Amino acid sequence: MKTIYNSIREEVAQHSKVRNSVLGNVNEWKRSHYIILSEIIKEELSEAEELKGGKKFEIGNTISHVTLQRFFENDYHDKTHSDLRFLKTLDKICIFLGYRDLNDYILTVKDKKKEEQAADDQSSVIQIVYDYCATAFEFYKQFPKHNTHLFKDLVIDDSPFLERASQFSKELCDKDFQLVTRNNRSNYEVFDIHIVTNEPDKKILESQEFWNLLFKVGETEEEHFVNQLTTQIYFIRKINDSWKIWDNYNPDAGILNKKIGTI
Repeated sequence: MKTIYNSIREEVAQHSKVRNSVLGNVNEWKRSHYIILSEIIKEELSEAEELKGGKKFEIGNTISHVTLQRFFENDYHDKTHSDLRFLKTLDKICIFLGYRDLNDYILTVKDKKKEEQAADDQSSVIQIVYDYCATAFEFYKQFPKHNTHLFKDLVIDDSPFLERASQFSKELCDKDFQLVTRNNRSNYEVFDIHIVTNEPDKKILESQEFWNLLFKVGETEEEHFVNQLTTQIYFIRKINDSWKIWDNYNPDAGILNKKIGTI
């Protein structure tokens, strides 16, 4: 409940009637400021639909400045909310904030947190695709060193994707492929990522990716180009509270291996 109390206090301070009063220009409220706050709340509660009828007589439509000062300055603990007078005060403050009562406020805050968590999850898994592509480009830059450890935080160990990508890249490293990066000869772009399937422990993302890569081979410096715009599908799973890539559908996977006849 302590976080709920803090949340209520913050919302009161941000209420338009409070911000647009003298209280909005004061960093630390004193007794006189709580008197003003009490009058602002009283004015709002006098017009509140929730206090029309019997509820007005049940909980009242005013809050004394002493009660408000105590609420804002005390460090309340969970046991406090068992006090009926305290609950009535919270009901009135929540009605002032535009809610039906304290319970409505608590449920709204919980729903908002769930929505924010869902949005954070979506943002996180989308970021995984951006991070993977950046890591893949760094991986190519290290050729002919075959450093698949770079993918440890992004791709599930022993996943079909890691196994397949490792096989393709190892064949190129064995042939001494090296990425040409000077003068921006090699580059990539990722855009238009969206979530196709959104489940609690599995998400499928689709992305548009442009890869423009120039490799040279060892001492011969024979050149091989990858220049492709593809639609890729990423299958991402939640393992031990961590989102990682399980598999990927890339229609052009292993394009260089096919070109040079390694597969």
